[in-house]
This record gives sequence, structure tokens and C-alpha cells, in this order.
Amino acid sequence: MTKSVFAPTLLQRAAVLAGGMLLSCAALAAGGGATEQAGTDLGDRASLQRGAQLYMNYCSGCHSLKYMRYSRLAEDLGLSEEMVMDNLNLTGAKFGEQVQVAMPEEGAEQWFGKMPPDLSVISRVRGSDWIYTYLKSFYLDESRPLGWNNTLSPNVSMPNPLWQMQGILRPVHGEKDETTGEARVERLELATPGTENAQQFEQTARDITAFLEYVGEPAAIKRQSLGVWVILFLAFFTFLAWLLKMEYWKDVK
Repeated sequence: MTKSVFAPTLLQRAAVLAGGMLLSCAALAAGGGATEQAGTDLGDRASLQRGAQLYMNYCSGCHSLKYMRYSRLAEDLGLSEEMVMDNLNLTGAKFGEQVQVAMPEEGAEQWFGKMPPDLSVISRVRGSDWIYTYLKSFYLDESRPLGWNNTLSPNVSMPNPLWQMQGILRPVHGEKDETTGEARVERLELATPGTENAQQFEQTARDITAFLEYVGEPAAIKRQSLGVWVILFLAFFTFLAWLLKMEYWKDVK
């Protein structure tokens, strides 16, 4: 991996600051709707590295990862201290410190009344499929204060931080909901293309989801790598036990 892989553009840094001004602590409001399979692979280190880059540039403006340290990121994702500090650390924190939010707490209290939620364990609370689907389900809704809505989490108070890559989606409405009286969103259609096509954006959402899945349980990476050796040990131990049985019972008729 080259250093340029993580180099955030001015546009990405602007997105972090803009997102910090807009995101609401209600971003994780409960919602309904079917989820898609994320298809994440914690063994895919490149995906985790891309997810870290995307998260830091587009999400860390408002959402901290207070249970994760930059030094742990470097160790687990195969990055040098220089790579992490130059390309992933946007707050000026020390290498051994936690990933804190870039938005000042005073500003958050003034804009939202409280800080947006920390996302360290969101994957363990919601699940990877929910995060993946949520990132793909934003659409333009002029009736909402921030101009955005989400089919998975209706009336979410959060704009789409990835709209430049995804493009702008508009809803196609069907019959009215008998309970709310509002027309249901049957599907979303692309109104304005983004910088990525549908397949590319699916990978973007998957990379962010994989990164948050890793952050929720960093030990899962090592556990998976150790699993192979555990299985091999059990197989070898079973073979030895079988040999021992044959030795003890060879004279038994």
C-alpha cells in the first residue's frame, strides 16, 4: 500500500467539516425495512484499510470511535505510524490516543443539544447488514429539515455524507400507509449520478461497514486467523486419540 491511498483530498476534508455541522445525534433512530447482506470479510485487509480511510474522511467529523486507538489501527490493519498519523488522524491526537470526534463538543451542544453518538460498537448493536443497507438508503426529501431521508430509518435527522459518490436518489412512492397517511416509498431511483457507479458505491458502503465491524470487535481478526490453527490442532489430537485407542484395544477380541 502506498501512502497516497490514504491521502484525503480537500473535498474530503471539507466533507468532514460540513458533516460535523450537519449530522444529528438522531442518526441511529430506530427504523424499519428489509436489510441487504453486507458481504463483509474481515480477512480482506485492503477493504478494512479503505474503510478506515472513508470513515475518517466522511464520518469522523461527528462520530468518534472512543474504544479504538490509532496505534491499534496501525497494528491490526498493517499500517505504519506515519501512514496513520499523516492520513487517518484528522484531529491532531497522539498515536496512542483514541479516535475522537473532530467536531468540538461546545459546537455540538450548540447545534444539536448533545454530541452525535459514538460508533465504536454500532456493528454489535445494529449488525453489519443494517449499517450496509443504511448507508445505501438515503434519498432526497425536501420536507425534511436537512433535505434527506432514509428508507431503513425513516425521518432520520442526518444528511447523506456519501452523496457525492453515490449520487442523489429520489423516491418512487406507492400506496399510502394506513397508519401515517403518508405514501410509502416503494423504491429509489437515481436522479443525479455520483462519482461512482452502483457497483463501486456498493463496495464503498461494504468497506465502511467492514471497518465498523472490525472496530466493534478488533479481536475478531486474530480469532479468525487462530481458528485455522485450532482446527488443525483438533484434527491432529483426534488422530493421536485414535492411534491410542487402537493401541489399547488391539488385543481385545
